[in-house]
Amino acid sequence: MASIRNVEDRILDAARACVEAFGVRRTTLTDVARRAGVSRPTVYRRWPDATALVADLLTRELRRILADQQAASGDPGESVRAQLVRHAAGVARALLAHPLFARIVDTEPELLATYTFQRLGTSHHAALELVEPVVAEGQRDGSVREGDPRVLARLVLVTVQGTITSRRLFADVTGEAGLIDELTVLLDGYLAP
Repeated sequence: MASIRNVEDRILDAARACVEAFGVRRTTLTDVARRAGVSRPTVYRRWPDATALVADLLTRELRRILADQQAASGDPGESVRAQLVRHAAGVARALLAHPLFARIVDTEPELLATYTFQRLGTSHHAALELVEPVVAEGQRDGSVREGDPRVLARLVLVTVQGTITSRRLFADVTGEAGLIDELTVLLDGYLAP
């Protein structure tokens, strides 16, 4: 018998394939169940609707990106601020290249409105759990300016998110690599003592 985690991952993988192919609005839990090779009740027991399923999918994908960036090594002499900026730029780069995030930002950006203008979601909290202690560590080593680490971490998060979701506003003046370079300069300047 398959483990619960294995079944959930199969369902989330199927949801990702459906959203990338059809978009969020045209993805149904029935489609996801069929693609995952599980019964509809198996999906409905875990998620009440496609919106909840996609929210969990986005959280899973962002956690993977964050883990990959956290595992990325850098120059041993690099300051904490430099590491944080490099990792934030890496997350931004990965989000720009991620087919699921690109699909949602390009075709259904209104789905992100609540998490852009009104409240933090699970993905935001996952990111902040990683960024806040790094900001505090950078303050201790003197590479990050003083201030409430929660505020600084949140502004880093919102800046990365805003840059990624607004990338089309820069398309006529710079490519994605240039946008990441500018984001790096912006974050480094903001965090510098």
